Amino acid sequence: MTSDSSPAPSRVRDLSTVDPEIASIVGREIVRQNTTIQLIASENFTSPAVMEAMGTVLTNKYSEGYPAKRYYGGNLIVDEAEELARSRARELFGAEHANVQPHAGAVANMAVYQALLKPGDKVMGMRLDQGGHLTHGSPVNFSGIMYDFVSYGVDETTEMLDYDVIRSLAVRERPRAIVAGATAYPRLIDFAAFRSIADEIGALLIVDAAHIAGLVAGGAHPTPVPHADVVSFTTHKTLRGPRGAAIVSRAEHGASIDKAVFPGLQGGPMMHVIAAKAVAFREALAPSFRDYAARVVTNAVALAAALTDEGFRIVSGGTDNHLMLVDLRPFGVTGKVAQEALDTAGITCNKNQIPNDPEKPFVTSGLRLGTAAVTTAGMGVGEMSEVARLIARALRGVGDESVRRGVLAEVHELCGRFTPYPELVG
Repeated sequence: MTSDSSPAPSRVRDLSTVDPEIASIVGREIVRQNTTIQLIASENFTSPAVMEAMGTVLTNKYSEGYPAKRYYGGNLIVDEAEELARSRARELFGAEHANVQPHAGAVANMAVYQALLKPGDKVMGMRLDQGGHLTHGSPVNFSGIMYDFVSYGVDETTEMLDYDVIRSLAVRERPRAIVAGATAYPRLIDFAAFRSIADEIGALLIVDAAHIAGLVAGGAHPTPVPHADVVSFTTHKTLRGPRGAAIVSRAEHGASIDKAVFPGLQGGPMMHVIAAKAVAFREALAPSFRDYAARVVTNAVALAAALTDEGFRIVSGGTDNHLMLVDLRPFGVTGKVAQEALDTAGITCNKNQIPNDPEKPFVTSGLRLGTAAVTTAGMGVGEMSEVARLIARALRGVGDESVRRGVLAEVHELCGRFTPYPELVG
C-alpha cells in the first residue's frame, strides 16, 4: 500500500494555494479596510497580536467546562489561557468574577438573564428605537419573548435619559431587574442613579456595557462595575479585541453566571478567541490605552461639532462618548440613502433610527457614527473636520458621479496617511 503523496491539508499554510477564492476575498477586504474610512460605532481594528492569537492551534482544542473542571482531557495548557483572560478581565474592570466564554454580546445578555431571572419576570430596558438593543426587550428578540419587558426611553426635548421619569416607571412597574446601557446613546450614563432606583424597588441592576467597555477600561467613561450586579460587554468595539463577549459580576452571582453560559447556552468555548481576549485585556491594561480611550472621545466631540458646522443636527446636541446620532432630515436624505451613498464614496457607516423617528427601521432618518476605528488608525481632531466635510459634500451631491469620485479620491488620500494595517497587502 502506497501513501498519498499529496500534502495533508493541515500542512499547507498558504491560503491562496488551499482556497484562492477565500484568499481573494480576504485580500479585497484588507484593501477596503486600509483605503476607506470606518465610522461604524461597533467596529474597530484589532492589533496584529490579537489576530495572531486567533489564528493559532488553540482553535483545535475542545474545552467544555471551566479551568480545572473540563469534560475533556488535554486542557492543562489552554486552561492557562482562560485563567489569564479571567484574571485580566477582573483586574481591568475591578470585578470580583469574570466569565470570558460568551461568543457574542447577545449570548452574554441571554446568559445574564438566565442566571438571574425566571421566564416571565418583569424587566425594564431601553427601547430599541431610542437607543437600546434588541436584547433589551425587543418583541422580535428572545428577551421580549421570554420576559415581560417594560421600556424606557429618552426625553422628547433633551433626547437624554431622564432619571426621574425612569424612577417613576420603575416604582410603578416594580420590575425584577433593570437593564442599563445602550447601543445608540451618545451621552454618559449615570449608573449610580440606576443603582439608587434599583435599590428603592429591590431590583437587580444589569448593565450592558457592550459599546462603552473600552472607554470604561480606559477611564473615559464612568464605570458601572461598583454599581451593577452584573455587567456584560463585547470585546470587539471600543475595547479593540476579537469578536466576542465577556461578563463580570459580583462574586455572589459568579456560579449562576458560569452555569448559564455552560452548560446553559454554549458548549465548547472558542479557546483561540479566549486567548485573543486575554491579549486585548493586556493591551487595555497598558497606560497607552488610557490615552487611546481619551482620544476616541475627543475625536467624537470634534466630529460632532464639525458636522454641526456643516448643517447637520446631532441628536441631544453632541456626544460624551465614542458615538453620535446624526439627524439627516435637514439634508433631505434618509439613513438608507445616506449609508449607500457614503459607502460608494469610501465612508463606511450605518443607518440608524433617531428618537421618535418617522421612518421605518430599514430606512431611518439618521446615521450612527463612531470614532473608535479611525482613532486606532491614528486620526485626530484635524482629520475629524476633514471627515465631516467629506460626509457633507457626498450627501449634498447624492447621485452626482463626479462628486462621488472626488470624495472617494480624497478618502483614499486621507487613508493613505492613516492606514490601519500597512503591513498587510491585499
